[in-house]
Amino acid sequence: MKGTLDDAQIQDFIRNGFVRIDQAFAPELAQQGRALLWADTGCDPHNPATWTQPVIRLGNYGQEPFRLAVNSPKLVGAYDQLVGPGRWLPRDSLGTFPVRFPSAVDSGDTGWHIDVSFANHTSDPSDFLSWRANVTSRGRALLMLFLFSDVGQDDAPTRIRIGSHLDIARRLEPAGEEGLSLRELAATNFEETAHRAEVLATGEAGTVYLCHPFLVHAAQAHHGSTPRFMAQPPLLPAQPFQLKRADGDYSPVEQAIRLALNR
Repeated sequence: MKGTLDDAQIQDFIRNGFVRIDQAFAPELAQQGRALLWADTGCDPHNPATWTQPVIRLGNYGQEPFRLAVNSPKLVGAYDQLVGPGRWLPRDSLGTFPVRFPSAVDSGDTGWHIDVSFANHTSDPSDFLSWRANVTSRGRALLMLFLFSDVGQDDAPTRIRIGSHLDIARRLEPAGEEGLSLRELAATNFEETAHRAEVLATGEAGTVYLCHPFLVHAAQAHHGSTPRFMAQPPLLPAQPFQLKRADGDYSPVEQAIRLALNR
């Protein structure tokens, strides 16, 4: 059966760290989801005077529009292709929605980062900067960006540093299984990725960006007129990634890490 992604898209994922899937889920689901999210913002979608904060973070959502979106046949096929059949855990919900509103107020959360995925024995679970990532991406198979509204270049699209996952893999390798905390990673302000070209995660509602766990990205201020609705859940692994497989059956996520490490 033909997969969701062609060979060129898979190779782009390995080299660039992400793939954009248009019409990954139905726009009707996005519309239904936005209605639920608007209700929880406490804002009036027809009255910008009620949009008093630059960002409102909404919790995990498992209602039908979100369950169907994350499990669309097109996305399930792509998960298999990028992570490997049986190597990822199905989701029944979407993660946090940072709803961004047009605003001149600094939201204070627009720095470059990667999404870390586990705590160790010294980590404070309430201190997100102490959470960690390691070279085998323990606890995270993919970073995913689900667009539930149309997102143009002025609508606070996520900024992505193309190929930055390769730089992060090389930085994480010496840290071994324990990896590095987000505080340690951010201490350099991710300068090792500053030479990378940037792209904006724009698209119509129903677009999804499937990203390598190490991809460096950042939020930005909203300079448009319509609030941006986007979920950013992880895809969780069913088994640890491996950088040495006897059968050589490496997933594209693993291939990207091996590419970075010249293996």
